[in-house]
Amino acid sequence: MSTDVRQHRADGEQDARRDWQRWHRERVVAVAVPHGPLSLAGTHWLSDHPDGRIANVPGQWREEGDAVVLTARAEEGLTVDGAPQAGEVRLGADSGPAGGSRVAHGDRRLVVLRREGLWAVRDFDPGSAARHAFSTIDATPYDPAWALRGTFRPYAADRTVRVANADGVERGLALAGEIAFTVGADEHTLQAAVEPDGSLWAVFADATSGNGSFRFRFLRPGAPDADGGVGVDFNRALLPPCAFADHFICPFPPPGNTLAAPVPAGERNRIDA
Repeated sequence: MSTDVRQHRADGEQDARRDWQRWHRERVVAVAVPHGPLSLAGTHWLSDHPDGRIANVPGQWREEGDAVVLTARAEEGLTVDGAPQAGEVRLGADSGPAGGSRVAHGDRRLVVLRREGLWAVRDFDPGSAARHAFSTIDATPYDPAWALRGTFRPYAADRTVRVANADGVERGLALAGEIAFTVGADEHTLQAAVEPDGSLWAVFADATSGNGSFRFRFLRPGAPDADGGVGVDFNRALLPPCAFADHFICPFPPPGNTLAAPVPAGERNRIDA
């Protein structure tokens, strides 16, 4: 290998390392923002509250067809779209960041959620104990050996498998194909979903899960190229939201997505002060 080639490779690895360091810093900031995952103080399924009353959440919430109807008194202090709420309002499921939800109570954001036909209200409270205890995300420093190339193999038709979720309930997980990649001499595959922007999303565990890292993690490769080639960068393996608050309903890895080999890369655990 020529000196120029070695220098070019070294420069590329240094750039990748700086990009990863910036990404890591941004991740730490993102989870700690006022309405980030650390602030989730509760997920309340309306089916568990037939009278529409949720402890410590103002208003009365009830399902009505394809919407949730919120009834509030002025003195309860709720706002909808920034205006004080008195009376009834129909709400659909919120999309986007929690901070942009339609319903607020002071600094809290009350997010309307729908999963498999069931409605819930999520309470994001910037004053949560988890947010105030948080220090940082433990992550393995960038290692170019874990920035792999793989191939995405789409299924002939999308599949849905039932998997356990972090709240103990089984739900459907949509899968569109598998990512094949090689670690050393061994080929591995991960079943993945395709996001609306074409990027991929996989839930996986490995030999470090529960033994040096959280019990499972997320991987979010970019969109495959025209030939199916895709980056598989385990340096950017993510902790799932339920690593930051118990009230998320993250899916566990589907069958086949637990790697026998250790993946000592990416985010490992939440660290509290």
